[in-house]
This record gives sequence, structure tokens and C-alpha cells, in this order.
Amino acid sequence: MKVFLASANGKKILEMQRILAEAVPDVEVLGIADVEGYVEPVEDQPTFAGNALLKARAGVAATGMPSVADDSGLCVDALNGMPGVLSARWSGPPKSDARNNQLLLDQLHDVPDERRGAHFACAVAWVMPDGRERVVEGRMDGRIIREPRGSGGFGYDVLFVAVEHDAEGLTSAELDPAEKDRISHRGRALRELVTHVAADLSGD
Repeated sequence: MKVFLASANGKKILEMQRILAEAVPDVEVLGIADVEGYVEPVEDQPTFAGNALLKARAGVAATGMPSVADDSGLCVDALNGMPGVLSARWSGPPKSDARNNQLLLDQLHDVPDERRGAHFACAVAWVMPDGRERVVEGRMDGRIIREPRGSGGFGYDVLFVAVEHDAEGLTSAELDPAEKDRISHRGRALRELVTHVAADLSGD
């Protein structure tokens, strides 16, 4: 049973495979690298949900397979919710986690610790070839620290401490995959989605 994930991020594909496999054990998640000549659509929507649907619809159109797409980002209180939908491109092209993180640190340089609150937001879209669509959303609250820590995860994980781990100060990049899946914005959204995915794929 194959599902297309409209992403070229290998870590994100593995993350989605782990979570989906809990409800659909025989599912195989394919990414953009598995589809020759795949052209990613321009993410020009103003919301996470809009971009996720845009990418999932493009996935179905290109592959004919049931498709999942997510759009997620970091929303920082002191930056009025930015970078938001611009998170992956915050420092400009080409995309670079290192440059994005450094720019964020520079922008928050003078912001005191008590005002460094933030949350990760995620919208995940599920689109079937027959036109059925569903979008779910997840959120993880926390704060931004002052220097990168950890080697796991991706994106802004090295700077983000979730409220669940505030006492010990562990960043998302220092959590083991199972714990990150349990509390992450994407993990929460996917767990809400998987029951619908399982039902659709089984024909229920």
C-alpha cells in the first residue's frame, strides 16, 4: 500500500512513515525523490492549511496515489507570529536551516528570556484520487533558546524547547524520535489524521 508524501525531506518522510505505520502497518511512504521529474508547486498560500492542500492536490495530480502534504512553521511571539508560513525560506534562497536559525537568533538577540515564547504549527492535508480531502492541524508550544543544541530533528528544532521539556531544557533536537513524535505539532496532527487515512485506504 503506497502513499505519496509531497516532500523531499528525508527526515520528514521517516517521521511520517513511523506515525502512519501505527495505524496502517503495511503502508509505504514515497517522497518526491521517488517520482522522476516531479515539479513542486509554488507555496503561495497565506495559511499552513492552504499550502498543505495545494501540495497534496499536486501530489495526486502527478502520481495518481493518495497523497499527504504538510505545511508547518515556527511562530514567534516577539516577531508577531513570524516567520510562520515563511519559516523554511526565512533567510532567503536557497533554503538553509543554519542560515534560518542564525537569522532568528539575530532578530531575537535583545529579547529577554521571558518574552521568547513561540509555537510550532502544522497543517496536514490528505487528498484521495477520488477527490476526498481532509485537513487537520497540530500545535506545540514552547520557547526559543539563545544558541543551537542537539543533533536530531531539522529546521528550528535546535533552538526550540517545548513546554513538556521546559524543566530540563531539552530542545526538540535533543529528544528521541518517539518522544518528539508524541509531543510535536506534526505528530499530533498526524495521529488525528491516521484514523481517516486507514479508513480511506481500507475502503471503509
